[in-house]
Amino acid sequence: MTACALTRLTLTDFRSYATAELALDGRPVWLAGPNGAGKTNLLEAVSFLIPGRGLRGSGLAEVGRRMPGETHGRAWAVAVTVRAGDEDTRLGTGVETPGAARRAVRVEGETVPPGRLSEHTRQVWLTPAQDRLFLEGAADRRRFFDRLVFAAEPIHAAHVQAYEKTLRERMRLLTDGPLDAGWLDALEARLAEAGALMSQARARTLAALSAEIDTRGDRPFPQARLSLTGEWEQMAAEGAGLADIQSKLARTLAGVRDRDAAAGRALTGPHRGDLSVIHVEKDRAAAECSTGEQKALVLNLVLAQAARLARATDAPAPILLLDEVAAHLDARRRAALFDEIEALGLQAFLTGTDEMLFEGLVGRSQGFRVDGAGLVGVG
Repeated sequence: MTACALTRLTLTDFRSYATAELALDGRPVWLAGPNGAGKTNLLEAVSFLIPGRGLRGSGLAEVGRRMPGETHGRAWAVAVTVRAGDEDTRLGTGVETPGAARRAVRVEGETVPPGRLSEHTRQVWLTPAQDRLFLEGAADRRRFFDRLVFAAEPIHAAHVQAYEKTLRERMRLLTDGPLDAGWLDALEARLAEAGALMSQARARTLAALSAEIDTRGDRPFPQARLSLTGEWEQMAAEGAGLADIQSKLARTLAGVRDRDAAAGRALTGPHRGDLSVIHVEKDRAAAECSTGEQKALVLNLVLAQAARLARATDAPAPILLLDEVAAHLDARRRAALFDEIEALGLQAFLTGTDEMLFEGLVGRSQGFRVDGAGLVGVG
């Protein structure tokens, strides 16, 4: 494992912060304060240090600080120093003008594509928005699982983006015309290529996660049995090669053009699959379990992914972002969570309204009180 931790975090005009700076030492970090104080804003700032829209899925204009009377968010910036092994690297991201369509990314002062961030940080997160993961639609579970895939294989995000963009282009052609067969063939070939790559990456992550979870029987978290219900992911899981999946998907898409046009949406493809999670001990679908059990199941998936990524030797260890997670755990599971974070040697950022939630981290973490006056170190 290549140890990875933030040693300095600086925010400028980000959400509720005009300016903020944290000096960090690589240990887990907890942030305590009342609702609305800005705890999650700090986690969201960290989440912009990888490609994408952050843990809230926000647009660039949404995260710029906005005062009463201002119609647009201000230009904003997040800057960090990342220590990987014995080497420090300065990363920065933000928008230089309000309303900018793209954010700038810099590594050691040099402007680089956002994808380069994945070379320096990886992240896995859990937020209150995922509390209803098993009760919402399949799209939410796909996004959650794709985030886990992305943490292990950053290129997966590009394949998903290419697939979704091409899918929209195909549907516009099917519904609005002109129905140019050659054009449709080309689009479906691109769809099939991206879809096959997505399916194989999902199948690889599923197999790795399942194996990791099988080793976690001594943790006080419910064991989960995972499967992907999509036809294309199942093909990949059964050992089908990339070319075979790609060829079959392209043929299938070509054969259902009339059906998709009539429906107004594509009815087959990797965008239709779902993640199935079974509580092993109860042999019951996660959706049928109690709220507490569902939250513990999701947390176990996140910890399993963090654990397997922490052992990787070819990439930085992941940073964990756990928003309002500790409050939903009983004392035994909360202690197990803290112990596991420490055992894995990961830097984690945790939030909660009550400092007492983090008593088990005293002496092995950094704590900050977050309120209207700013950030105050605790202990």
